Amino acid sequence: MPIPMADRMHRLPKQFFANLVARIEAKVRAGHDVINLGQGNPDLPTPPHIVEALRAAVLDPRTHRYSPFTGLPALKEAVAAFYEREYGVQVDPTQEVAILFGGKAGLVELSEVFLNPGDAALVPDPGYPDYWSGIALAGAEMIPYRLEAGRGFLPDLARVPEADWQRAKLIFVNYPNNPTGAVADLSFYEELAAYARRHGVWVVHDFAYAAIAFDGFRPPSFLQVSGAKELGVEIYTLSKTYNMAGWRVAFAVGHPDIIAGINLIQDHYYVSLFPAVQLAACAALLGPQDCVRELAAVYQARRDAFVGALAAHGLACPPQPGSFFTWMPVPPGFSSSAMFADFLLDHADVGVAPGIGFGRGGEGYVRVGLLAPEARLVEAAERIAKAVQSRR
Repeated sequence: MPIPMADRMHRLPKQFFANLVARIEAKVRAGHDVINLGQGNPDLPTPPHIVEALRAAVLDPRTHRYSPFTGLPALKEAVAAFYEREYGVQVDPTQEVAILFGGKAGLVELSEVFLNPGDAALVPDPGYPDYWSGIALAGAEMIPYRLEAGRGFLPDLARVPEADWQRAKLIFVNYPNNPTGAVADLSFYEELAAYARRHGVWVVHDFAYAAIAFDGFRPPSFLQVSGAKELGVEIYTLSKTYNMAGWRVAFAVGHPDIIAGINLIQDHYYVSLFPAVQLAACAALLGPQDCVRELAAVYQARRDAFVGALAAHGLACPPQPGSFFTWMPVPPGFSSSAMFADFLLDHADVGVAPGIGFGRGGEGYVRVGLLAPEARLVEAAERIAKAVQSRR
């Protein structure tokens, strides 16, 4: 006898990219040399000193057991030291830090913790689709706010209707930005803090790409704003900064009440993160940071190579200042971002993510991941240009 899933499961947004992934895999199986730039999976190895820290910790029998449910005190202290060193922000490791099973989990959990059915959250459009998932599970409503090219993909907070500010309990913000590659300076966060304080809205800053910015820009933390810890929380993942994708280790920093809520829900979802991974995370946060600067330089070189190759063939793609994505305008002659993405896969063997998958505001663009060697990115750009020109 079939048992139907709970209603909440039917509220989840459709996985827009599942079809793209399936089509890419099918082409690869058929023998095509597909350059897959449609996903956000870092392609470089974790720095050796972090790997060695994990190896040493795994060999220690003391890690072969559960850690405290809320994480090792040593990792929370490392987070506090990291924030003071990198941002000049003092953090209480006992009350203002929560260890997460990856940044994505924390972003979904926050909606489940703080939103009731009928509540609302402000989300960027275009934006990371997993913000939508937690809101849907909570039975709450999304209120999109637009990110537009004319403002450097920063929102005009003054244009968000007062009624929407009044209804919202959370606002999700993400800089450096996925998918647009935009960055924000401290003045934007100061303005955001003023709006959040005035309307009693929690700020959730997704700081996943904190270390990836170019041309000398250093992304600030929202928590550098005076009083920001009273207004929300920042989610930081080690997957991008230290190429620790798949290690599933991240953390939240901010208001003690939000941290307590995260810890409470994780008590029910999880037992604890493997202690050896937590100790490796300590090595990442407290160890040498040359690898982080070198990584940002690699992505900048990749961006310049890809954008430069497109420009050499007459295709416009403004170089974005952050993240490891390029936000490429759909060329004239294509009716939608999905059509252009399908065309590139069919005629150039290049996979990109259609902008519509990130919200209505993403229409007119495709997201290109700078997650292949420079030569491969140049080849992808040349394939794209050749396919587009053949259609004109």
